[in-house]
Amino acid sequence: MAFAMVTTAVRQTPTIDEPVYVGAAAEYTHQHRLRHNPEHPPLGKLVIGAGVTLADPRVDSSFTGDQGAVGRHLLYETGNAPWRLMLWARLPVIALTLLFGLVVFAFARELAGTAGALAALALYCFSPDVIAHGSLATLDVPAAGFVLTSAWLLWRARRGPGLYVPLAGVALGAALATKMSTLPAVPVLMAVAAVSVWHASAGGRGRDAAGQVLVRAVAGAGVVALAAVAVVWVTYLMVDPRLLWTPEQHVPTVRGLRGLLVEALPFPEAYRDGMRIQFGLEYRPWQGFLFGRLYSGSLWYYLPAALLVKTPLGMLALWGAGAVVVVAVRRLRPAASYVLAAPVVLLAAAMQGARDLGTRYAVFLPLFLAVAAGCVLVVRRRWVSVVVGALVAFVAVSSLRAYPYYLPYSNEAFGGPGRTREFLHDSNVDWGQDLGRLAERLRERYAGERVWLVYKGSGVPSFYGIRARDPRRVPVGDVRGVLVVSDSAAAKATGRLAELLGGSRPVDDVGHSITIYRR
Repeated sequence: MAFAMVTTAVRQTPTIDEPVYVGAAAEYTHQHRLRHNPEHPPLGKLVIGAGVTLADPRVDSSFTGDQGAVGRHLLYETGNAPWRLMLWARLPVIALTLLFGLVVFAFARELAGTAGALAALALYCFSPDVIAHGSLATLDVPAAGFVLTSAWLLWRARRGPGLYVPLAGVALGAALATKMSTLPAVPVLMAVAAVSVWHASAGGRGRDAAGQVLVRAVAGAGVVALAAVAVVWVTYLMVDPRLLWTPEQHVPTVRGLRGLLVEALPFPEAYRDGMRIQFGLEYRPWQGFLFGRLYSGSLWYYLPAALLVKTPLGMLALWGAGAVVVVAVRRLRPAASYVLAAPVVLLAAAMQGARDLGTRYAVFLPLFLAVAAGCVLVVRRRWVSVVVGALVAFVAVSSLRAYPYYLPYSNEAFGGPGRTREFLHDSNVDWGQDLGRLAERLRERYAGERVWLVYKGSGVPSFYGIRARDPRRVPVGDVRGVLVVSDSAAAKATGRLAELLGGSRPVDDVGHSITIYRR
């Protein structure tokens, strides 16, 4: 897994979100001010910032652009080497992703023994989504991993609440301080904490003893909440001990139930403004693309459908079997709320979102359900072991065949990575990651030809030696030669771009995310 993530990170150019996070990370670590990207709390960017600091880039503190421009300026306009800087920014996330694999292993071993733990770890390590997003300087895998760590620590708290309940609160706080989308897990994990303390304290007799156990259970839930809140505050204080906050972008007014929720949160004002911006994004008219259909708004079933495409078939089978076993087997039933409750609630919340932009919004599922899948081996039947081994091997082969193109992965039922563009778009397929590969391909096969480019991403084509014009800015009849279009742009093509594609023939593919046409 480490080899796959590092070698993938070395070759990929910045994806759409990465320059924003890297620019904010440099700002946090070099200037110690909260300014850009408030819609995500600082912790994940501080992790990224550890790598940015080691890269020792030149930082222009006088630059005044928006958060996207700040990242591009840092990477391309201040004399830094973007390949080197991006690799250093990604390495801390890669290390954290590997550590979460140890949490998967430890959690599954406590439930299902060593064999189950190895099966769970194999599913985690070969998950294309985890490899893809764990090798980027983004926040999805770190946030999911912290939630999993909190759930595992709460399971351990059934035997030692004095140590593990506060630690679980710290892990939950780390998740909240990385992505606000983890907030729906708070009541779930507080309830689970109460259950753990109740289990650890039960055994007394009489009404008084029961009352004391109840008090301890409620106190345990409170400790988790207080520890989580403290971590969020500490994270913001690490960036700026003065907590100076002046938003650089419009902060919408949020009314109704959401507005009351924001006001009630015991977090710094920068966090609450970030939530207001997130809610504002939910009101934007986003476009989605699913199974060849371009639509406006969101579909409640988008994430389950996208996961059906993007998850290895053997993994889907083991996920389902694992969930059934955890609920059905008596000795595992107490673990069901620890393994299944948080991902179910997080998935339900994500399905209500307005942005149908990728399975990264549900990347917590490969973590939690790997643990559940390992529990299948609790069923002591030889044929079960054989089937689990075969399915894990099938997952491994499917994942290895996709190397090094993990972002556009789709399983064999949907034709593999080369056909994902027919069903999905954005971070499922093309997130701007193959600009460097495109530059190499144009030099090798199309040197000297006129190039027209429609690129969806945050990279700067000219920096990589790509000399191209935008075909949408000239008459259609003038566009002749090599037409290069990002697959996400092609999926949403209308008007002139659709006309251009209709009169072109595909001749080449770059990373299964960019198609080269000839006109």
